[in-house]
Amino acid sequence: MTLHGADGAGGADALLTVLELIARQAPPAHFEAVLDDARLAGLDGDGLVRLERAVELAERVHAGREQDARREAALTTLTDTARDLTFSYDLDSLLRVITRRARRLLGLDLVYVTLRAPHGACYVHSTEGSRVGADRAGGPRLAPGLKIVEGYGLGGAVQLHGEPVWTPDYLADERFAPSGSLDAGVHAPAFDEAAEAALRAEGVHAMMAAPLRSGDTVIGALHGADRRVRDHTPEEVGLLAALADLAALAVDKAGLLDRTRAEVSELERDSSRVRTSLTRMRHVSETHGRIMNLVLSGGDLCNVAKAAADALDATVTIRDPGGRCLAAAGDIPDLDEEAVAKASLDAHARRRPVLADDDTWVAPVIAGSEDLGGLVVRAASGLTGEDERLLELAAQAVAFLLLMRRSTAVAEGPVRDELLDDLIADPPHAPQQIAQRTRRLGVDLRKPHVLVVARPEGGEQGRAVVWASSYAYRLSGLKTVQGGCIVLLLPGIDASAAAKAVAAELSPLLGHPVSVAAAGPGWSPDGVGRMYQEAGRCLDAMSALGGTGSAASVQDLGFLGLLLSDDHDVEGFVESAIGPVLDYDAERLGVLRLRRQPHERGRGAPRPPEHRLPPAGTHRRTPRPRMAEAGPGPRSPAGAAPPAHPRGPRPGPRRRRPVPPAAPAGPHPVTKAG
Repeated sequence: MTLHGADGAGGADALLTVLELIARQAPPAHFEAVLDDARLAGLDGDGLVRLERAVELAERVHAGREQDARREAALTTLTDTARDLTFSYDLDSLLRVITRRARRLLGLDLVYVTLRAPHGACYVHSTEGSRVGADRAGGPRLAPGLKIVEGYGLGGAVQLHGEPVWTPDYLADERFAPSGSLDAGVHAPAFDEAAEAALRAEGVHAMMAAPLRSGDTVIGALHGADRRVRDHTPEEVGLLAALADLAALAVDKAGLLDRTRAEVSELERDSSRVRTSLTRMRHVSETHGRIMNLVLSGGDLCNVAKAAADALDATVTIRDPGGRCLAAAGDIPDLDEEAVAKASLDAHARRRPVLADDDTWVAPVIAGSEDLGGLVVRAASGLTGEDERLLELAAQAVAFLLLMRRSTAVAEGPVRDELLDDLIADPPHAPQQIAQRTRRLGVDLRKPHVLVVARPEGGEQGRAVVWASSYAYRLSGLKTVQGGCIVLLLPGIDASAAAKAVAAELSPLLGHPVSVAAAGPGWSPDGVGRMYQEAGRCLDAMSALGGTGSAASVQDLGFLGLLLSDDHDVEGFVESAIGPVLDYDAERLGVLRLRRQPHERGRGAPRPPEHRLPPAGTHRRTPRPRMAEAGPGPRSPAGAAPPAHPRGPRPGPRRRRPVPPAAPAGPHPVTKAG
């Protein structure tokens, strides 16, 4: 560039040229060229001074523009970094964005982030620009996971003061040596041999660090380092601090996200538990509804036990207050009765199910303060809280059913009592009226039934009558009270079993003996009165024979029962007494059968001529012809006296035992002809 004219004109042209270069944003070398051209053109004095001043100002303007450009680039980088932080959610990705941007923006060789652990020490979390293979000599490497002692290096200074710290040459800076001091001798930095070796392996010199703050707490530091000695400008330190703030936000964001995820997971687990609980409670409610519908529709205890067992996937037994089984769904083997009894006491005291052993539960069946029994449940897979609630509801349903039965029995008691009174009345009522009443009450006397008479031996009769009403209703029978005795008409064919069942349940309830007699079975209403008479005679005979407090039927009294019975079943009695002997006799000559036939026909019936006398030469009381047919064998010598009776001297004629006046005269006992 050439300047022409006098000094004034040349100086003005040079100044105009500088302004044109500033306008074109020319590089600083062009300004120096203008100044050189002015000197060659002979510009001196004040004109040269003014031109030098103009060039200096132009260079400042250019430097300012460059600084503005760098600041604009830094702001753009910070904005981009902040935007990128919104795209990542895990802490590793967020801090990798920070370290990568910091290294590119500040032109650093190495950038890394340290975070403070809960116990106070720090550790390297993320690095950018570290040397690969820095640990070839076997030493530590500046890599994620490297632990750093609290208070070591620039990070320790940042942790202590909470402000950015920098140094042109870290390894030569005495402030960070173990004997140095960062605050006039008050703080002596800690030394970490592993971290020191890692930094030396990286070859770092110039370093700076900025704190990561979460509120007023320093949670880590962002480190930047160069592998040469140099000073850091305030702009660089400020940018590092701004990036450290973004890193702190990233850490907070990641922590918030982790806490949010944990809370969401916990909420999901709670929601799952609530859904499961609601499902189970719905199952409990539906099962309870089914059991109650079963009770209200007339189901019995067996149906309730089966429904509860299906719902609980367990074995269920319903017991009365005395521990006797009323109904069961399945069998419970190896049951520890002592443990069950203890658990039953605890269950009634706590009014909730109690665990008896590893897999056996006892639930109380109570109504107010009244003990109605209990449920014994064996669940191999255990019971949940909802299962325990279902068990309580099942026990309530059982209590409701027992109370309903009792109430129904009490309400229907007078009507049913009147029916049984009329059935056993002498003379009996009109058969057609009896049939109509039995149909209205749901009693079918065409099916086999037995009659039981129970006489409590002492104590008040009230509890026995209440129990009898419930017992008769439970077994679909009838009950009444006659002469201080409870009379029960129950379905069945085994009178002995019915008598023993009544005694087994009533005696423990009353706490004193109960004499029970039974008769039957019968198949029509007309035979109820006869069975009542037989049971009454059986009860009187038991008392006369010293059997007070026992249970028996007419059949249990043997020959005496034959006399007390109205049908005088001689054939049945003889069959039960000497049936095997008669079978043996029938396979041979049948002498006993022939001699038994007159007694079966009756005392006054004539004998056939061929059966009136035994064959000649045959002893009147022994089947001698059978011995003759048996063939030769050990016999007495000829003319010897017959052998003595095997049981000693032959007894004389038997005297008939007098028959009790109350019993009708029966047929003669079966004897051999003589």
